[in-house]
Amino acid sequence: MPPDELTARRHVPEATAHGRVFPRVLGRPLPVAVRASGSEIWDADGRRYLDAAGGAIVVNVGHGRESIARVMAEQAGRLGYVHGAAFSTEPLEAYASELGPLLPLPEPAIYPVSGGSEAMETALKMARTCHVARGDRDRQIVIARWGSYHGNTLGALDASGRTPLRRPYEGWLGRFRHVSAAYEYRAGEPDARALGSASELAAELDRVIAAAGPDTVAAFVAEPVVGATLGAVSPPPGYWPAIADVCRRYGVLLVVDEVMTGFGRTGRWFGIEHFGVTPDLLVAAKGATGGYWPFGFVAASGEVYSSIRSAGAFTHGFTHSHSVTGAAVARETLRILRAEDLVAASAHQGERLLAGLRRELGGHPYAGDVRGLGLLVAVEIVADRDTKRPFARALGVTERTVAAARQGGLLLYSGTGVANGVDGDMVMVGPPFVITDAQVDEIAAGIRVALDAALAGLD
Repeated sequence: MPPDELTARRHVPEATAHGRVFPRVLGRPLPVAVRASGSEIWDADGRRYLDAAGGAIVVNVGHGRESIARVMAEQAGRLGYVHGAAFSTEPLEAYASELGPLLPLPEPAIYPVSGGSEAMETALKMARTCHVARGDRDRQIVIARWGSYHGNTLGALDASGRTPLRRPYEGWLGRFRHVSAAYEYRAGEPDARALGSASELAAELDRVIAAAGPDTVAAFVAEPVVGATLGAVSPPPGYWPAIADVCRRYGVLLVVDEVMTGFGRTGRWFGIEHFGVTPDLLVAAKGATGGYWPFGFVAASGEVYSSIRSAGAFTHGFTHSHSVTGAAVARETLRILRAEDLVAASAHQGERLLAGLRRELGGHPYAGDVRGLGLLVAVEIVADRDTKRPFARALGVTERTVAAARQGGLLLYSGTGVANGVDGDMVMVGPPFVITDAQVDEIAAGIRVALDAALAGLD
């Protein structure tokens, strides 16, 4: 590329109506990323960023993996695409066989798709199809939680309890039902829609199922540890066994959303493993290929798969489901995770990160809660630590903090509305598992500096 053209592309302005990109972010120009390695990204100006967010909590094996690029190119050179209804492929069959023993459900069968939203849509249809195959045609209600996120397609968004994302599309939503978030930090607050004890949460789910009519409820959907909506929130002790017991009692399928928590992010292969519960359906994406290929899947238990198979057909599909190239990339990502013991690395570095953040922010007046599991960590920002009072949304505290961190070369993941669906600020950290000790310490110190810069003058 000629030097003058490179200079022109160092900062990309907002898209116009003249055939340019419609960007993810409106209102500010974006730098142009040109290369990345490990936990670092460089832009066209040569500026280095520490990717403390792993993109969107996606990158786990690190940037710049040459073996993944090589596998991708070799597979595309041999066979890049076949329709999943016409052929199976060796990479896909091999990947499923190697992944199966790691999945926390019995005799799993995986249905690959292109990402998390597609995977959730697939899981919802699987739940419906399973019940119909068993003769329970009235089971069509899905129950999820407030303060959750399950994707941006309409079905996944309807299951999601992330109010800021739902708000523009409320007229298209409303088929599914919601129970309280499992969110001890804000349990009992009038507008938080949150409870803090396992017994209260299980009793609420029991009441909602009973009120709907037990024979009408198909599935309960939840994240093992809440990711982007509330920020690395683990449930109270005993929550998952109590919820699983309610679902089993009523014949409701348990769908676990591991899009963000899967593939080592919480320090276990899958987040639900921390809680000793076996789901009926498991949804995964993000870390399955570490950002190198759009790929996700639903894993169905052997029992669910057998029921759907007995129906003779699963009326569903996407153009790029069962991708041969995606499976090859996912298989190489899985090999790296295992060969380099990166799930254990996530657990170890997550402990270091939490300790560092608590040390840096232990007395910080605006750090309300520092929490996390593995390399899924968040800081909830408050106006008053004692009362947990959030800043008003109009102040844009999350945006100010992320911008200040970015100015310092640190990339964070953000969340808003965590307190009541409107107010409440949070920044989240989810770096690649290859992050070094020095880089972990840089993240902890950088967040403190960013908070100080963002909140100066707001008190």
